[in-house]
Formats: sequence, structure tokens, C-alpha cells
Amino acid sequence: MPKKPPQKPPVAAPAAPGNVANELGSRLRLAREQAGESVRGLARRVGVSPSLVSQIELGRVQPSVGTLYSISNELGLSLDDLFRDGESGVKERDRGPAGSSIGSAAGPVQRSSGRKAIRLAGGVSWERLTAMTDEEVEFLNVVYDVGGASCAEDSLIRHGGKEYAYLISGRLGFKIGFEEFELGPGDSISFDAQMPHRLWTIGHEPAVAIWVILNRHGDSRKRAP
Repeated sequence: MPKKPPQKPPVAAPAAPGNVANELGSRLRLAREQAGESVRGLARRVGVSPSLVSQIELGRVQPSVGTLYSISNELGLSLDDLFRDGESGVKERDRGPAGSSIGSAAGPVQRSSGRKAIRLAGGVSWERLTAMTDEEVEFLNVVYDVGGASCAEDSLIRHGGKEYAYLISGRLGFKIGFEEFELGPGDSISFDAQMPHRLWTIGHEPAVAIWVILNRHGDSRKRAP
């Protein structure tokens, strides 16, 4: 039986230009400052180094899924907060060829060409599928690249809410508590996100899924571990 290739811990990766990921660090820094929190204090509660928090805030590296969830939970941020433009109005990149608004309050349609995207460490990317922010639901197109994972192989993450996922292509492994599952195209899953969990790509093809997260801030714990 072929040996499983070793996975590197998805802690951080160089930031990629040209999408919402460029603004992610400044959003996190602003939220931290508004909360009156120091870099060192935030890093201690999240369980990472102050250097990593600084590098993320400066836009020099991308956080893993687990690190981003932990930081946003500490700062009380939703995924919509992470995708939201730093200024009001529709930016040029959010306009269609005819100047029509994409992703604005002018209409309910989110055009594929105007999706806001965040690229994370560990080979994971999120694209928001809603045209407007929604305080109750996070609706995403999620891609796990070959070898991608939500966190290191010996780690698990958890946060508030309930997750629903439908796999379009590729294969995706799930560990939820002590159980492991493998999803293929057409399979779906739902689970309480407060259960410790981990996701990873299986095989030599990226895994693409539609994701819904309900009530992520309905977390009975004070903060993520």
C-alpha cells in the first residue's frame, strides 16, 4: 500500500497579491487595536507567536484556517467582516463590464467574476457567494488544493456554529472528534463546529465544495482553544 506523503503544518504562507487577502491583515490589526489588545496578548490566547501575528497583520504571510478562526473568534469578527471592503461603496474590481454593481446592496446576484476571495495557508481558499453581507449565514465556495489542510495533522480546530458542506469535485477527508470520514463528489456533511475537527485533501486533485456556516458566533465557549 503506498505510503501517505508527509504533510507540512499549514501555519502560514506568503501573501498573494490581487484579492481580499491583501486587506485581511489590516482588518485584523484594526480590530485588535479597537479591542485594546496587544500583539503579544492576542498571540498568547490564540496559541501562536507574536511574530506570526505581526506578519499576518502586515500582510506578509497568510494564516491557516485554524489560526484565522482563532484570531477572528478572539476579536469577535465574522467571515463577512473579513471579506468586507474597508470603505463604503463599490470598488472598481466589484463592477461588471457594463459598470453594473456586483456584490453591492443594489441587487441580490453575486457574479462569478466579482467574488471576494481569501487565500489561506495550507492550500485553502474561500470565496464569498453572497452579494451582500449576512450576519447569520456564511455562504462560501471552498477549495482545498492538493495536499491542503485546515490545520496541522496533529491538530484540530473548533468554533461556534454548524457547518454544512456539499462536495462538487475531488475528495476531502474529515476528522470530527474521534471519527474520520471521506467525502467524494455529490457527498455532503453537516456537523457542530464546536466539535474538534480537521479537513484535508485526499488524492491528487483539488477538492471543491459549497459551504454554509450558520451562527458561527453562537459559541458556548469563551474562546477557541
